[in-house]
Amino acid sequence: MLDKVKDLHQEIEQFDINTPEKLELFRMKFISRKGVITELFESLKSVPQADRRTIGQELNGLKNLAQERFEASSQLVDEQRDSANSAPPVDLTLPTIPNLTGTQHPLSLVRQRIIQIFERIGFDVADGPEIESDWYNFGALNFPDNHPARDMQDTFFVEKASEGAPSDMLLRTHTSNVQIRLMERQKSRTDGAPFRPIRSIMPGRVYRNETISARAHCMFHQVEGIYIDRNVGFKDLKDTLYHFVKEMFEPGTQIRFRPSYFPFTEPSAEIDISCQICGGTGCNICKHTGWVEIAGSGMVDPQVIANCGIDPEEYTGFAFGMGIERITQLKYVVNDLRLYTENDVRFLRQFEGL
Repeated sequence: MLDKVKDLHQEIEQFDINTPEKLELFRMKFISRKGVITELFESLKSVPQADRRTIGQELNGLKNLAQERFEASSQLVDEQRDSANSAPPVDLTLPTIPNLTGTQHPLSLVRQRIIQIFERIGFDVADGPEIESDWYNFGALNFPDNHPARDMQDTFFVEKASEGAPSDMLLRTHTSNVQIRLMERQKSRTDGAPFRPIRSIMPGRVYRNETISARAHCMFHQVEGIYIDRNVGFKDLKDTLYHFVKEMFEPGTQIRFRPSYFPFTEPSAEIDISCQICGGTGCNICKHTGWVEIAGSGMVDPQVIANCGIDPEEYTGFAFGMGIERITQLKYVVNDLRLYTENDVRFLRQFEGL
């Protein structure tokens, strides 16, 4: 048995323990209750009484050696595991990561500027639903039943009123629906309360069934405005839009009104400004005319006012509407409407610090 103890002593000292797997193998062979050292202690009963003391001392020394080797190897394996899992040391000589400045979308910049201009002259900001009924989007605004804008080729209908019947719900094609809702809520009171003038702008997204291209999109943004009160005239409309153009664009920008037609205003006018791209000399943006249309406007039709429960004999008003994409195009010289929605960082980074 002494020879076997000596062989195990040599094996314990030479056992290679450099991984958790080998450490577990060492424990099972020498330390566990089913290991070889435990078996030798059990066989000590068969050793002659004269030799039992000597062999017992050798076995205790072997057991202590195995336990010390196991503990030392366990600590070494744990240190290796911690070193492998720890993050690499920080190199303080490396340059720091730059603190990049975020940017606002150009449409957001222009929208905020438009709101700021109109708020300074007494307009508040109103909002309304993007999914709207036919009445608020078309009917109350004097659109006839056979108007082309009601066709599926021009409008996104989202819900059918009944089987076989045309849809009554749609994605709004303009923010004029908010104007109708404002007039309905603030119409003349029957309880004797005074009429509160309506002076609001309504920015928001609108939707039209158009092919996406450099000049058109199925989703875009508008800002419409309305002013309803006693003795509101066309001069008030012209002064308001003159002020807006002078505040939004470069000094010296020219503005003109052209007679036009809209179902919900009479008289109506389209608003042109001198082209900001070429300075009025003529280019592809202005189709070599020197002028670019930015808005439609007019006096609110008396029938529209009456549709909302307001007396058109006592109250008058004007309305206007413009596309934020068009204003942004002129202000920042953007030649493709698709750039607004493609999220190309090369385009968006041009507006840092604005």
